[in-house]
Parts: sequence; structure tokens; C-alpha cells
Amino acid sequence: MDALSTTLFWLDYAAVAVFGATGALAAARRKHDIITFGFFAAITGVGGGTLRDLLIGAPVFWVQRPGYVMVCLAAAVAVWLLGKRGWRFRALLWLDALGMAAYAVVGTAKALSLHVHPFTAVMMGVLTTAFGGVIRDVLAEEPNLLLRREIYITAALLGAAVFAGLTLLHVGFWPAGIAGFAAAFGLRACALKLGWSLPGFAGGEDAPRP
Repeated sequence: MDALSTTLFWLDYAAVAVFGATGALAAARRKHDIITFGFFAAITGVGGGTLRDLLIGAPVFWVQRPGYVMVCLAAAVAVWLLGKRGWRFRALLWLDALGMAAYAVVGTAKALSLHVHPFTAVMMGVLTTAFGGVIRDVLAEEPNLLLRREIYITAALLGAAVFAGLTLLHVGFWPAGIAGFAAAFGLRACALKLGWSLPGFAGGEDAPRP
């Protein structure tokens, strides 16, 4: 395994663990049992990467490496053991921001490593960040992140595009990856701290129905 593959391997584990923790935190908000904690953590942690791999024709990353699911389960146990904490919702938001930024880079990098077109690779990076969270929100009966006007998908898109653009300019993986991560996390952090959101459609209720 070369240095880039090794880096992607460990970053993938880290992102899966963080997203797994957000799934468990969502279960905690609904006061589910430990089994549901594990299920939420696993489906959130590997959901986006699973769809990405299916779409780009790659072997699904966790099927032959059960360590990914084990990391999700470990994150679920950790959240469970923390017990009742008033800061869990804020932790969910910030952990989700970290996972989103990491997955935007990792998803894009994996697609590029398989010679997917850069534009499509960026879309795969965004999909990797979003799909697990969509499943998590649906299962937890939370407002779906795709239906909220807050800046989330935009931040993932920015991070993936920065990484892909710098890679096309032959910038090394680490500088490009750090820049992409910083762009995605920075924009999401500003949205969380400053309440940034995208403007809604001006027509609103006056828009014609299909």
C-alpha cells in the first residue's frame, strides 16, 4: 500500500468514526436502546461511502473490511457510556461538521484515484458526506439536511471542489486535502456560529405547482 492509499485508509476510518458518532448521538436524542445506537452509528458511518462505491463501480469499502462497522459500533458504545450530557446536541453539530469536511475530501480523493472525471468526483465527495446524514435524519425523524436552508451541502461542495481543483493543478495530496478540509469545515463553522444560510426562492407560495 503506497503512502496515498495509506493516508486515505486512515482518513476513511476517522471520517466513518465521526459520522458513526453523529448517528449514535441522534439515537441518544430519541432515547433509543443500545442496539439502535449501534444501528444508527453503522448506517450513518458507512451509508454515504457505500452509495459512492456502488456508483463508481468500486468494491464497497466495508464489506471485506469489517473494521469500519466495528469502529461505528465502538463510537456508539462511547456515546452510550457518556450518559446524559446537555452538550450532546452541540456535539452532534460539530462532529457532523468535522465528518462532513473529512468525507468531502476522502470521497473526492477515492473517486479521482479511480480516474473518475473531476466534476463527477466532486459530486461523489458531496454524496459521500450527505447520504449517511440523510439516512440518519430520516431514521431519527429529524428535519432532513437536504431540506434545510442552512449551509451544509454547500460547504461539502466547496471542500470537494477545492481539493479536486488543487489536485488538477498537481498540488500534493496533503496540501490539497488540508485546504479542502479547511474550506468545508470553515464555511460550515461560520454557518453554525453566525447563522449563515442560503436565500430561499423568492416566489415561495406563489410558485406554480407541478
